[in-house]
Amino acid sequence: QVQLVESGGGLVQPGGSLRLSCAASGIIFSVYTMGWYRQAPGKQRELVADITRGGNTYYSDSVKGRFTISRDNTKNTVDLQMNNLKPEDTAVYFCSAGRTAYWGQGTQVTVSS
Repeated sequence: QVQLVESGGGLVQPGGSLRLSCAASGIIFSVYTMGWYRQAPGKQRELVADITRGGNTYYSDSVKGRFTISRDNTKNTVDLQMNNLKPEDTAVYFCSAGRTAYWGQGTQVTVSS
């Protein structure tokens, strides 16, 4: 069974940082593009960042320069380092594998003073 389990979400003040981690099992991790999506209240789910098996990265314009996605193929994990967080980053963050083929359960990130 494919499982993607996120951790690291929480409450942080504007300007703060969080690091999300996603642990994958049930897939040959190294061959999958891995990504982070988010869904804010009243909004559609959007791609935040992804990383291919070769390490090529993509970032949405809204997070470019603030977030960094990385993967460790020896640990089957993908991380999202989030710096200089803004209230508009508040959302449920979802780990994905194979673009949108598989999803984690989501982890809440709340940015509020």
